[in-house]
Amino acid sequence: MNIAILLSGGTGSRLGSDIPKQYIEINGKMIITYSLEVMCGHKDIDGIVIVVADEWKEKVQETLENLNSETKVFFAKPGNNRQLSIYSALEATMQLLAETSQSDISSSNVFIHDAARPNLTSEMITSYLGAMEGHDGLLPVLPMKDTVYYSEDGKKVTKLIDRSKIYAGQAPEVFNFQKYYAACKALLPDKILTINGSTEPAIIAGMDIAMVPGDENNYKITTRADLEKFENSVK
Repeated sequence: MNIAILLSGGTGSRLGSDIPKQYIEINGKMIITYSLEVMCGHKDIDGIVIVVADEWKEKVQETLENLNSETKVFFAKPGNNRQLSIYSALEATMQLLAETSQSDISSSNVFIHDAARPNLTSEMITSYLGAMEGHDGLLPVLPMKDTVYYSEDGKKVTKLIDRSKIYAGQAPEVFNFQKYYAACKALLPDKILTINGSTEPAIIAGMDIAMVPGDENNYKITTRADLEKFENSVK
């Protein structure tokens, strides 16, 4: 089975909006809805776990009802950081898989995406799930365009870095559920608080993570400029 985890528990403070960015309406739809539509409509997504704060859960449920989707959906509460939110979703995924008698947990995958990345496409899901074969996980990446420098103190350049070997990670990332769940659990209770990227626990655990080309259009809405860019793209 393939379970999509949609992270929607952030506050979006950097955008300076009164509400979390994923719930801002653009062209008549909340930003989270764009990803939900694609996930619910994809034949290879067997279930969805949405990480959402209690005050927004009803709004998300209304959106799901309007989509008339038969995809099984579970909810999980946000954690104190992004990785703890993911762990909360993994716990809910375990419950979802346990309720599906025909599911084989050892061969099930989790597909982790940010609700603030509304340009997810069905083609991305198909491509990334297909590229998982023979690997424990998958990370879409973008090559580094700018020259990158290393500094020990943030005040002067300490050494040069080979730009051709540096990549920026994107979402959605895909992982074997059983191995990734164990990798995250092993970081509890304190080390998980230091994790910044979803793939870090997998690398720490020695999982085989393949890199595939990412998509420039699959940007995360973080700033007001990002929001305006997306708004202009769907007019």
